[in-house]
Amino acid sequence: MSVHHDGSALYVPDQHPRLGSNVDVWLRASADVRSVHVRSIEDGEPRFTAAVRDRRGGELWWRASVLVRNPVTRYRFLVDGDWYTVLGRFGHDVPDDTDFRLVAHPGPAPWTREAIVYQIFPDRFARSATAPATPGWAVRCEWDEPVDVAAASRQWYGGDLDGIARRLDHIQDLGADTVYLTPFFPARSSHRYDAVAFDRVDPLLGGDRALRRLADALHTRGMRLVGDLTTNHTGVEHPWFDQPDLYYMSADGGYESWLGVPSLPKLNWHSARLRERFVTDPDSIVRRWLRYLDGWRVDVANMTGRRAGDDLTLEVSRLIADAVRGARPDALLVAEHAHGAGGDLDAGGWQGTMNYAGFTRPLWTWLRGDPLPSPDFLGVPGPVPSRDGHAFVATMLAMMATMSWRSWTHSWNLLGSHDTARIRTVVGSLERMEVAAGLLATLPGVPMVFAGDEFGLTGTTGEASRTPMPWRTGTSVLPWYGRLLALRRKHPSLRGGGLRFAHVDADAIAFWRETHDERLLILARRASGAPVELAGVPEATNLYGGAAWTGALPGDGPTLQIWSVPA
Repeated sequence: MSVHHDGSALYVPDQHPRLGSNVDVWLRASADVRSVHVRSIEDGEPRFTAAVRDRRGGELWWRASVLVRNPVTRYRFLVDGDWYTVLGRFGHDVPDDTDFRLVAHPGPAPWTREAIVYQIFPDRFARSATAPATPGWAVRCEWDEPVDVAAASRQWYGGDLDGIARRLDHIQDLGADTVYLTPFFPARSSHRYDAVAFDRVDPLLGGDRALRRLADALHTRGMRLVGDLTTNHTGVEHPWFDQPDLYYMSADGGYESWLGVPSLPKLNWHSARLRERFVTDPDSIVRRWLRYLDGWRVDVANMTGRRAGDDLTLEVSRLIADAVRGARPDALLVAEHAHGAGGDLDAGGWQGTMNYAGFTRPLWTWLRGDPLPSPDFLGVPGPVPSRDGHAFVATMLAMMATMSWRSWTHSWNLLGSHDTARIRTVVGSLERMEVAAGLLATLPGVPMVFAGDEFGLTGTTGEASRTPMPWRTGTSVLPWYGRLLALRRKHPSLRGGGLRFAHVDADAIAFWRETHDERLLILARRASGAPVELAGVPEATNLYGGAAWTGALPGDGPTLQIWSVPA
């Protein structure tokens, strides 16, 4: 370690800065560092403040004060003439976009960072005793019938909300405390992203009363429920489609749609009526369902409000965030974004993103199996590339540098979702899958588990991954999910600690998660290699993986190891 800083409370004790306040920031440094300044940006102009030496726990630290002059205040360190930003230490000038950030916009509720999220695709999770008639758009399937990828959106397995309520023991035993449902509004497909109404719950799922029953059952257990909101489009059969000012329509009757899919016409957020119905009215869509829900995941948030010369995304995100805070100040608001989301965050709108770019993609490239059965690489043409541990860390830091620590730690980390290949298919072996689950539980960010991953279900695409849960087959839960998520729940450093890398090579990544009172050392290894000496760690207690501490990171792999080191 030469120097280190991140946005956790160990380095930024004031985690809720206010406009006009002065916030202390700390830099951890080796003894050879002689001079440290902090450069912050005030009203667009840089300001330098000399840092002073201090000692904490026998180590050398430097402290400086930063004025929170603007809603987002950027800062970096000047260390013996070198710049130090989120990306590391440089002997040359680097762009301001990589600076650390203090954010004074209203912050998320504390629970939203502490959560462990379990994603459910309702049609394929569990049935209740009720069996409604098959809808006209659908082909009814038996629970054990394979998914037909070519017709998957028309396949109807009959999962419903009361079925979910009957399986809450499974979700809670796994360690999750927050259920995220893909859309529950009436539609003409099993995925329900083509809503035909927003004012009621699909009767096929049990209707409004079933949602209320599910919400009550979760809340009784101290758990939470998050819905899925499509702000970019509706279904073509939605009654709004008769009102052209709500959509992007042309004079000849044509219309813009999501990625050219005719059944998904795109909403026009220039429309005052759309804003009223969706957001600002007292009984708007955003507000009314927060009577039962604890927050929203926003579908296609990156495209919402964007079309050719229009770019209303930040404006719309703030509009929705204001409505959410007005209805439920403690509600969650996380945005779907399949690539770099930094430009859409820290603007008083979305609290975080689904972290495909900074977590899922780099993890897949590092842990992918060989040979790989050609899974969908999250919309990128070609197969998942094979990359080493250096690329994993570099990718994660590059994405981290585009947003605040607050946004990063409130974003959802996921091994896969209903839109991707299954993690078991990507990594191939159960040993590497355990390493993936370990990183999900130990890296900064909110863990999100897609229902079925805990059983080791497979799938090469999103549609192929939307398989019914194997309740009837007696398939057992992979044991490490519950153990790893329990460790995350138990140890504060895994939920709110800083992140400092201890070692990176092609096949191994080791890092610290630290608070004032706790230090955990995590080793993720994709393959066997030589043991790596780690100076300054005379003793450690193994919490997971079983490897006794010998003063070196063990070389056996694949493996996931966690040690507790005296703070």
